Amino acid sequence: MHRTATAIAALACGLALSGAALADPVEDTLVIDSENGPIEMVTSAPAPEFLKDKMDTIHSGWLYREDETRDLERDDFDNPGMVYVDRGLDLWNSAIGKNGESCAGCHEGPESMAGLRAVTPRVDEKTGALMTVENYIDKCVTERMGLEAWNWTGNEMKDMLALISMQSRGMIVNVAIDGPAAPFWEKGKELYYTRFGQLEMSCANCHEDNQGMFIRADHLSQGQINGFPTYRLKDAGILSAQQRFVGCVRDTRAETFKPNSDEFKALELFVASRGNGLSVEGVAVRH
Repeated sequence: MHRTATAIAALACGLALSGAALADPVEDTLVIDSENGPIEMVTSAPAPEFLKDKMDTIHSGWLYREDETRDLERDDFDNPGMVYVDRGLDLWNSAIGKNGESCAGCHEGPESMAGLRAVTPRVDEKTGALMTVENYIDKCVTERMGLEAWNWTGNEMKDMLALISMQSRGMIVNVAIDGPAAPFWEKGKELYYTRFGQLEMSCANCHEDNQGMFIRADHLSQGQINGFPTYRLKDAGILSAQQRFVGCVRDTRAETFKPNSDEFKALELFVASRGNGLSVEGVAVRH
């Protein structure tokens, strides 16, 4: 019975792909109108060396979206994700710690986080642990403020993630994949090419093998995460990269890993490295 269901699901998926139309990413330039002036984004770049046998050029997911969606990201006033950045700033300045500690009390302004989003996930030199931006937030919340850990996909965590990510907006993604990061990267790569679920699909099936294809109304991008956290119009809210991983795995009709699991942290490292050379978009807008 299981084999029959799997075969039917795989066949249905294959038929969907075979009937899909191919469309290249649009030719467009992203310059964001911010309160500090225009910020020009790198939305296309030469592929990292390890991807050369798969593609020559990497593209931000912004180039695969409709005109109206792309326009929302061009102006911070129109970007619905900025609401979460503002909430993150309020949280940053609030005395939320057990003894009245605040993020600002240790780090002063959020601009002190500039560059962090562009190089994470990364391996902590002291502990050897693979750290995402959320891991750094969690460490401060639990160890320095004496609070219970925040829900990994809860409002507080995502608001702070949005604020911190914005500090690296316009910087080039440059995630390390060698040295102590190598074993984590290899694990993430293995997961990226592993087929999951009844549909027996991997990340690569959509974002490498069929990127540029239309499946129903969805224009498959390369799956770059330089725009995360992103405001997703479909969900009317902001999503982290690992939260989107959960949705993708579930779409294959598989049991999913959890955010902050070793599996998803390694996968985030590998997927982030696929975008080395693109700009951090801070809080992007997608459909």
